[in-house]
Amino acid sequence: MKRVSTTHLVKMKSLAEKIVMVTAYDYPTACLVDEAGVDVVLVGDSLGNVVLGYNTTLPVTLDDMIHHGKAVVRGVNRALVAVDMPFLTYQTGTGDALRNAGRILQETGAAAVKLEGGVSVCPQVRALVSAGIPVIGHLGLTPQSVHAFGGYKLQGRDEEAAERILSDAQALEHSGAFSIVLECIPEDLAEKITATISIPTVGIGAGVHCDGQVLVLHDLLGIAGNVKPRFVKQYAQVGKVIREAVKEYCREVREAKFPGPEHSFSSEVGVSEERGSEERAVPYSTATNKS
Repeated sequence: MKRVSTTHLVKMKSLAEKIVMVTAYDYPTACLVDEAGVDVVLVGDSLGNVVLGYNTTLPVTLDDMIHHGKAVVRGVNRALVAVDMPFLTYQTGTGDALRNAGRILQETGAAAVKLEGGVSVCPQVRALVSAGIPVIGHLGLTPQSVHAFGGYKLQGRDEEAAERILSDAQALEHSGAFSIVLECIPEDLAEKITATISIPTVGIGAGVHCDGQVLVLHDLLGIAGNVKPRFVKQYAQVGKVIREAVKEYCREVREAKFPGPEHSFSSEVGVSEERGSEERAVPYSTATNKS
């Protein structure tokens, strides 16, 4: 199976083929989304919100991203894996950006990094690209700037703000970024940016005219939290399924209905004789590892 590359994604734009990106933060979900056929798996710093329980992405550390990035890479065979650079790992200069992005690629095995910002981070983008590190940009509502924005709000509403985002997109392209995420901006602005630059845009709350779309997996599946942004479509209610399954498990344990005879072992018969020589009582972590 041929792995998706940065050049493949750029070619998809020229062929008008939509790019599918989704977040993942661990091995089993990485396996599932890769098998489902997504083009890009993003290990987003949104893990701070949906996995680690923070209110923002700001507390997420480089070690957090590397830890989760390693797990995701182990579960992916086809998609391109990109890892977010967390807050203050690149804004402080090209040296820090190179060192931290290098750690991400070396230690996780990912193929690219993503960072937020426009003209202000172009020196870092150029340095990373010169070092052979592919970069995805991120404009519009950039969550690491949530306090500067005064909350999670639509960006690029007025003409001046829209022109600034367009200029940032052009600057990122000229600095060597191979793709740009456009988050929570007006649909017509995203369409204009997409038509203006030659690298693919991936939208989240930016309308249908982007070259691709990205969603946070937990939002897409309805796994956690009651807040659903307008731009999110829930394709399933997995959280409800999990709650009901665990409730049933609790009930059966308390009523002594689980485990039943079929889940238990007798002292007379060995495990291999009772269940077949190929099945063994092994730890979960061993049983679920890829061969």
